Amino acid sequence: MKKGIYIDHVNGYHQHLHALISLGGKQDVSDVMQLIKGESSFWINKNKLTRMRFEWQDDFYSVSIGMPQLETLRQYIRNQPEHHTTVSFENELEKIIDEYKLQINWTKVH
Repeated sequence: MKKGIYIDHVNGYHQHLHALISLGGKQDVSDVMQLIKGESSFWINKNKLTRMRFEWQDDFYSVSIGMPQLETLRQYIRNQPEHHTTVSFENELEKIIDEYKLQINWTKVH
């Protein structure tokens, strides 16, 4: 919480990460993501947690949720490994892109 960022839940699976982050009234999603990516990659590389230099991809995806969806999203984030035994990352990404009509640069994703 040093940077004023509250991460409620975080989990991932292979090529992606899900995080439930509560933004303050004056925080911008892009600025928060830049801090999280920058500080985490610095820490990962400093502690040599990967064989190669760790870098995040440039893009990210964010949505706002309401209080009624909070516990459902927490559960979804906690269950990423189990979730991906039945749904591949690629299928999940395609579903999100179609559902929200996102513009994706596929050369960065693959």
